[in-house]
Amino acid sequence: MGMSSRTNPKVAVLMGGPSAEREVSLVSGRECAAALRGEGFEVVELDAGPDLCDRLRAIAPDVVFNALHGRWGEDGCVQGLLEWLRIPYTHSGVLASALAMDKQRTKDVYRAAGLPVVESVIAERAAVEAAHVMAPPYVVKPNNEGSSVGIYIVQESANRPPQLSQDMPAQVMVEQYVPGREMTTTVMGDRALNVTDILTDGWYDYHAKYSPGGSRHVIPADLPPEIFELCLDYALRAHKALGCRGLSRTDFRWDESRGADGLFLLETNTQPGMTPTSLAPEQAIAAGMTFGQLCAWMVEDASCDR
Repeated sequence: MGMSSRTNPKVAVLMGGPSAEREVSLVSGRECAAALRGEGFEVVELDAGPDLCDRLRAIAPDVVFNALHGRWGEDGCVQGLLEWLRIPYTHSGVLASALAMDKQRTKDVYRAAGLPVVESVIAERAAVEAAHVMAPPYVVKPNNEGSSVGIYIVQESANRPPQLSQDMPAQVMVEQYVPGREMTTTVMGDRALNVTDILTDGWYDYHAKYSPGGSRHVIPADLPPEIFELCLDYALRAHKALGCRGLSRTDFRWDESRGADGLFLLETNTQPGMTPTSLAPEQAIAAGMTFGQLCAWMVEDASCDR
């Protein structure tokens, strides 16, 4: 790692950036920077802009803590830059980041690893607005952007296809809707930590954006032991199959009426939200770590060639 020469490594926390998830990333970055200072690291907060390369050269950090979310920061782009500059960094490397950001290609990897996924197609936005591209109920979401852009749920009773907002990309994923519960599992290094049940206050109809604002986290999730264990097993297998490093979080849907056959992987987040109340840190805290200890572990785990 090349950190041993310094007693308090200099950490540059990358945050903000140009993606649709800029605001979420700024919150994550500030929380992580504060926690790392509390753990004794020298910390520089860096809002990632076009001058990122020059800024990094000037700061000359021992490690980059990547608190970016969404495109550029989570899709392999900044990881490639950090490899080029030979600065050790947190989270996943170039390939795993790029793969996990593309939901359809993630599903191809899941399938190859024997993990259960929901049927989906990639379609042009215009086609999705013109006619049902799949029998309802289904979900429309961006294929390679974070959740803040919006998710549309088209109910079984919907006569007409959804009209998507302007910030939805030209190509979207249309996915069979799985009724039931939404859960998530965090993987830290080589272990799956826990299962959280994400309870939302009802689904909205298809022309309303699905907002994660109205949700409660139940940890550990109140599930049959078999389903709980499957979530842990599947999340770890997904992390390994995609080639993730450091921290990742895999999201599930579970149709309770179908038992183990009703559990499906939706996606893996290689840069999960990083505030003390975010889903991934919440699982680390439940496992007996402080938020500061989690952030410090991530810095110590950092490397190049990820």
